[in-house]
Amino acid sequence: MTVTTVPTVLTARALLLDMDGTLVNSDAVVERIWRRWAERHGLDAGEVLKVVHGRQGYASMALLLPDRPVEHNLADNARMLAEETADTDGVVAIPGAPEFLASLRGLPHALVTSADEALATARMAAAGLRLPDVRVTAESVGASKPDPEGFLKGAAELGVEPADCIVFEDSAAGIQAGRSAGMRVVGVGGRADLHEPDVVVGDLTRVRVEGVGGGVIRVSVS
Repeated sequence: MTVTTVPTVLTARALLLDMDGTLVNSDAVVERIWRRWAERHGLDAGEVLKVVHGRQGYASMALLLPDRPVEHNLADNARMLAEETADTDGVVAIPGAPEFLASLRGLPHALVTSADEALATARMAAAGLRLPDVRVTAESVGASKPDPEGFLKGAAELGVEPADCIVFEDSAAGIQAGRSAGMRVVGVGGRADLHEPDVVVGDLTRVRVEGVGGGVIRVSVS
C-alpha cells in the first residue's frame, strides 16, 4: 500500500513511541515465531498474523483461542518472549529512526511497547537504536494494547496530560490505544494507513521534531 499524507505541523508536550513497526522492523521474527505457533495449534498463519501486531502475546492468544485457559496463554507467552528475545535475525531500524530518536534528546518522550524489558532491549540494540530512558513495557501494565493503560502510564511518568501527548504507532491495536487515551496519533507505515490515525507517514524520514520553548514540541510531517 502507498502511504500518503499532506504536510502537517502538530504541537505537543511529550511523545510516546511504540517500538515494533514504529522504530524497529521486526516483522521477520514476528512472522517466524507466530507461524510456528499457528502450526502447533492448527490455525491459519495468515489469519493469526492479522491479529498479533501491537498486542502482547497472551492477548493475541485469547482472541485466537477463546476457550483456552488464561494460564496456558500466559505460559505460552513467556516461552515466546524468550524465543523472540533470542532471535534478532532480520531486526533492523525503521528508516529515519536513528535521526528521529536523536532529535528527541532533552525532550520528554517514552517508549510504550507490548514487548517486555528484555525483548525491548534486545530489539533496540539489534537495530542500533538508543533505548529511551522512560519505558513502559509489558511488565509495567496489567492490560495489553488496545487498552490505553500503557500510554496513560507513559504520560503520567512524564508528568504530561494525555491531551498534550502525541503517539507514534503502526498497528490497529496501538492506534486504538492511543485514541482511547485521548491522544493524537501519528501512524507509521502501511499497516497504520489502514486504521485512520490523525496523520500517517511512510517512515520516520518524513518526521522532524524540535523543541520551540515553553515546554512545547513541534512535530512536522511531510
